[in-house]
Amino acid sequence: MALMTGPRSPFTQLVTRRQVRGITAAAIVLAVLTGLVAWFAGSDDRALDEACGGALAADEVRTVLGDREMDVTSSAQGTFGDGRDTSLAVRCEAIAEGRGRVRVTIAGAPRPRAEYGTGELPTAVPAHDTLPVPIGHGWSGVLATDNARQGDPGDGKATAAVLLDCARGGRSLLITVETALGGATLDDPATRPSFVRTATATAQRADDRWGCGARLGTPVRGVGLPVNKDEYEPLLGATGTCAAVPTAARSAVSTARETARARAPREICALGARDGAPRYRLDAYYGPYAEDARAQYTRNDGEGVTPAEKPAGRLGQSAYWAGADCPGGAPRALYLIRADDADGEARARPDLGYERTALSAFAARSAEDHGCAAPDTP
Repeated sequence: MALMTGPRSPFTQLVTRRQVRGITAAAIVLAVLTGLVAWFAGSDDRALDEACGGALAADEVRTVLGDREMDVTSSAQGTFGDGRDTSLAVRCEAIAEGRGRVRVTIAGAPRPRAEYGTGELPTAVPAHDTLPVPIGHGWSGVLATDNARQGDPGDGKATAAVLLDCARGGRSLLITVETALGGATLDDPATRPSFVRTATATAQRADDRWGCGARLGTPVRGVGLPVNKDEYEPLLGATGTCAAVPTAARSAVSTARETARARAPREICALGARDGAPRYRLDAYYGPYAEDARAQYTRNDGEGVTPAEKPAGRLGQSAYWAGADCPGGAPRALYLIRADDADGEARARPDLGYERTALSAFAARSAEDHGCAAPDTP
């Protein structure tokens, strides 16, 4: 099959294992310089080393998947230049039969506006019942899973995301790694760091590969377990993402599920009744997550004024939003509070005064932790 190129026209080539050695490096260089698409597949070591535009942390992938032959696919599209909008979109995957797979995406931001709100941005928050935990160790990132209980169907599957704020122009790189391993359990504290190290090591290589110049973290020795829906505690005395959020007698809000306070692109505080039954959910979005969340509202007809149009306001019967300017030309942070009890009391008889107070406290604490300005609140 012949190789085809043209200005702004993707090219695709299927290759054999032997052919990978001859064309991969040239294809990657061409993709970076011209913004075209490069794709290859193979099963040898060089294919893994050169996957994701040469940014994949191949040694960490080998550590996770073991000493087995792997099927590797990779694509690189777009550029990460000096312009305001970026088009970089890189994907690769390694599959070891009988062991599992590692799937990696690297996305440049800010994207062209039309690309937000389409559901393509990896969220690293795959389920409603568990809260993602910050990676810590100086990284702006999270570890998330569908279920963190040993022996449950989601055990052994996790998503780690790292956001690199580049040194200039308000640009960033978002590295997302989905790992699925047979026979592994996230309940084991020795296992969790291995799910994260592929993301942090790939982030280091991506930072150098595309000249991001971000502030990088340190090696991850340990990471917390995502928080399950039954792991609630008294809201009074909360020290993590729910710190400073008040209780509410009318709304029966007295418990919380939270994670540690750390530099993370997504933060959640879940508020509940005395028995942990859900009442409200507070969310903080930074970087490309904030831009994507705002774009979701531009695609919802009938909402009236939305976070895509004003710094702060009210959504529907029981929801408010706030926003804050962040340093370095980064997108405005977005903070939301929403009733979280389906057809329950908080949604049927919303306590609007409490919602505004809780959102203001949550947004102020989060914005300060991220070095952002005091939020605009409703």
